[in-house]
Amino acid sequence: MKKILTAIAAFWLISLTACHDVEKWDNDIEGNFDALWTVLDRHYCFFEEKGIDWDSVYKEYRARITPETNSLQLYSICADMLNELRDGHVNLSAPFATSYYKKWWSDYPQNYDKRLVDQYYLHFGGLTKNGLTYAMLPDSTGYMRYPSFSYGMSDGTLDWALAMLHQCHGLIIDIRDNGGGDISTVETFVARFINERILAGYISHKSGPGHKDFSEPYPFYYEPAPAPRIHWDKPVVVLTNRSTFSAANNFVSIMQYLPNVTIVGDNTGGGSGMPFSSEIPCGWSVRFSGSPVYDAHMQVTENGVAPDIHVDLNPDSAMVGIDTMLNTALSVLNRQRQ
Repeated sequence: MKKILTAIAAFWLISLTACHDVEKWDNDIEGNFDALWTVLDRHYCFFEEKGIDWDSVYKEYRARITPETNSLQLYSICADMLNELRDGHVNLSAPFATSYYKKWWSDYPQNYDKRLVDQYYLHFGGLTKNGLTYAMLPDSTGYMRYPSFSYGMSDGTLDWALAMLHQCHGLIIDIRDNGGGDISTVETFVARFINERILAGYISHKSGPGHKDFSEPYPFYYEPAPAPRIHWDKPVVVLTNRSTFSAANNFVSIMQYLPNVTIVGDNTGGGSGMPFSSEIPCGWSVRFSGSPVYDAHMQVTENGVAPDIHVDLNPDSAMVGIDTMLNTALSVLNRQRQ
C-alpha cells in the first residue's frame, strides 16, 4: 500500500506541471484568489461526485473582492469558497489561521461519550499501548478502543491485545471519533482479520486539468499478517459515528465486506480522497483531496459508509450509564454466540 501511495503522489506531482502550461499569478489579492481557485479547479477530485459548479462558485466569491479587501478578509473569502467543496480534507493555511470544514460532522449527533465508556464499561481499567485500549467486558466480549490511526501500531501490541482477548466470543472495535491518520496503520489492523489476500479497493489519479480527467482506477490488495502473528476469526462489530473520518473511514470501507464483521452505529464521516498540498503566491498553503479512493465494489466513500445497523447514543440512557450504541454491539455479538 505504501508503494501505491508513493506512486500516486509522484503522478500527482508530475501532473502539476505536465497537464498544462505553468501559470503564474500576481502576489496581490486578486492574483492569490485566482491562484487558489485554479489549483482546485485543476486538481481537486470530487467535483463530479458532489455536483459542484466551480465556475459559479468563482463568480460568487470573486465578486466579494474589492480594492479595499485586505489579507484577513481575503482569507475569510477563500475559506468560505473552499467550504463549498464540503470536504474535511480541504484546508487553507495562513500564518494566522487554518480553515476547516466542520459540517461533515457538526450537523449530526456526536454519538460518543468517552467518560461513559470508561466509567460504566471499562470501570477505568483496560490496558493501553500505542493509543489502543483493550479489555474484556463482563460478558466475555472483547473490546478495543482506537481513537486515531495517527498513533501508528506495532505488530507486537496487536499480538498482545489479541492474545489477551483470545477467550472472548466476539470483539468490538470502537472507532467512534477516530479522525483518521496513517493509512498504513489501517493495513496493519485489517491484516489481523483476514486469512487470505483481499481486494481492499481501488485508487485513481488526476491525468489532466479537466474535472473528469482521471486515470483508470487500479486495485490495491491487503495480505494477511504472516505467521506467527495472531489472527482473529471470530465475530467482530465495528462501532462508528460521523466523526469516523479519513483513514478510519477507509478502515470501515474495507472491514464492511468481511463475512464475520458487522458495522454498528452511525454513518461514517467520509473523507476518501487522498490529500495533497499546494501553495499560492503569498505563501499560504492549501491541502485538498487529489486522488479518489474507492472501496472493493468501486464505490466512492467520500460521503461515508452506512452501518449495517443504525443506532444513536440515547442521551437519557447515557445519563444512567448506558451506551445504547455499545449495548447494541454487545447484543449483536451475543446473538451470534447462541
